[in-house]
Amino acid sequence: MSEIPILEVKNLHAKVADEDTEILRGVDLTLAKGEIHAIMGPNGSGKSTLAKIVAGHPAYEPTEGQVRYLGQDVLELDPDERARLGIFLAFQYPVEIPGVSIANFMRTAMQAHLDEGEELDLFDFQDQLLERMELLDMDPSFAERHVNDGFSGGEKKRNEILQMAVLRPKLAVMDETDSGLDIDALQVVANGVKKLHAEDPEMTVLIITHYQRLLNYIQPDHVHVMVGGRIVRSGGPELAEELETEGYEQFRAPA
Repeated sequence: MSEIPILEVKNLHAKVADEDTEILRGVDLTLAKGEIHAIMGPNGSGKSTLAKIVAGHPAYEPTEGQVRYLGQDVLELDPDERARLGIFLAFQYPVEIPGVSIANFMRTAMQAHLDEGEELDLFDFQDQLLERMELLDMDPSFAERHVNDGFSGGEKKRNEILQMAVLRPKLAVMDETDSGLDIDALQVVANGVKKLHAEDPEMTVLIITHYQRLLNYIQPDHVHVMVGGRIVRSGGPELAEELETEGYEQFRAPA
């Protein structure tokens, strides 16, 4: 018997909540455990909507189809329930939380992943946090800063990679995480993802992006083109190179 895919999207249709405009128009996508997938497409193609639907963002409403995570349809689950199952979403624009340190934020997130009544040991948490920061070559003082408050784009992304390292998700969805980053910040993201994937080869990564440049550092197993709310073509890493040179116009008419 073949292994159950970690993520299986079937005929997914979705719209903005409280609006009638359909954004996803029948998305089919399957991710096996341990694979790195990239979805590329022009603005407005539905890439970020797909990422948010998988994570359970309340601003988007699925109207048809399924999103199955390790065989379980998760569309009726709240975002925190999906997170506890191992789904992680790295936002394009992470929110700022003034007054809350990264360390306290991470401790709260880890506590939320424990069973009811189970308490996170403070010293164990501190040891884990320092170990994860060491893995990512991060200065321990970073954990005392307030969450994304006054952060540069690169620092915000570094914070999200740290969250991934601490929470160790089974499925990491990265929604245009390369948006607006310079080369140094891009390498921070890429190196972090590669280190975490090397440490846990069963972690599955779905990268949402416009451009090939992040994929120059993180080579995906599969690349998908999304246009008009559908995935119109899938292939290997060479597909990203083709898109970089030829663009998306060739896919617009069929979509």
